[in-house]
Amino acid sequence: MEPNDQGKDQGNDQGKKLLNLNIVSSRSQHRGFGSGVLDLNSVSSVIIDGDVAYLDMGAMHAKSKVEKLIRFSTDKSTVPDGRRCWVVWVTVDHKEDGSKFYAGVTACEMLIDAEARKGWKILADHVNRMDAALKRKLMVEGLNETEKTALKKCLVEHNPAWWDASDESLKQALG
Repeated sequence: MEPNDQGKDQGNDQGKKLLNLNIVSSRSQHRGFGSGVLDLNSVSSVIIDGDVAYLDMGAMHAKSKVEKLIRFSTDKSTVPDGRRCWVVWVTVDHKEDGSKFYAGVTACEMLIDAEARKGWKILADHVNRMDAALKRKLMVEGLNETEKTALKKCLVEHNPAWWDASDESLKQALG
């Protein structure tokens, strides 16, 4: 799709506008179609599985590597043999000088039993924490030291400059 084609229904001859995900700045006077919706282009998802953390954009639609073929329940007791995994929502933002940094980082717990093809997660928590990441919140209190170390390694290796430009509270939270 070309950038000029956004907001147009490709299969509709009438050129009907579709809902796009975009941020409308508070400084903007735009109040037309789609105003007030969020741009999810600044959010990425990191999966933490044991002592390994990796980017997996499939988590945006609950189709990450660990979530595929898993039937989820909101009842934790249905997954007694599940291993603990995390979806971490990471928002990247720009500073006034134009440099990028990790602005919001929030972690959501899941239990995965791949053999039984069962899992546990609270979808509302995942959505609320994605929203919190977009709002530059830091919520990593549930991660153990191994998981924090894996997440830090992933973020630093992905872009050391972004890590260096990030707030000290993130660096302290992840050790």
